[in-house]
Amino acid sequence: MLYLYCALFALAAYLLGGVNGAIILSRLVYHEDIRQLGSKNPGFTNFKRLHGFAPATFAVMGIDICKTILPVLCARLVLGSMYDAAQMGAAVALLGCMLGHSFPVWYGFKGGKAVLAFLSGVWFVDWRAALICFGIFVVLLFTVRFMSIASMSFAVLFPVALFILGCRDWVALAAMAIAGILVVVRHHANIKRLISGTESKFSLRSKK
Repeated sequence: MLYLYCALFALAAYLLGGVNGAIILSRLVYHEDIRQLGSKNPGFTNFKRLHGFAPATFAVMGIDICKTILPVLCARLVLGSMYDAAQMGAAVALLGCMLGHSFPVWYGFKGGKAVLAFLSGVWFVDWRAALICFGIFVVLLFTVRFMSIASMSFAVLFPVALFILGCRDWVALAAMAIAGILVVVRHHANIKRLISGTESKFSLRSKK
């Protein structure tokens, strides 16, 4: 029954994760399709690059964070109380949400990179590993100034930190390893731009 509940939470997280705040608000507020602008990625980073820290940008961030935290927290609480599997529940739900954000059934399976979802949800898997990796993320973001490098580093290091800190739940470790690989794979275009030297650097201002 534990694995059945995990599958159900993962499915619910996938469906909720597919709700894309960047697509919705680019249409409602700016009457445009973010999938045709900038890097064409329907995610928070591209939205911020286009519009800066406008109210709609914070709304996109809020949607992405809330749609992640809700299923992850629910899975953690329910499976933690029923089976003492809080970490497993949180990890599986987070992976489901990230898959929904990256391959949303609502938008023809074409979505974002799920970085913000990952950054939001890992705190409920293990806050210690999240804190360590977030520190590295911030340092990289404001030194090398490439969001892609900082994001991929966080994604790769988190399951490693999780294991070092004592996690031996193979389901949680596998889910976070897959999540990390997903983030890297979704950055394939950024990796090509990094190699060619054309990747955009992080800035607090928009390109407009």
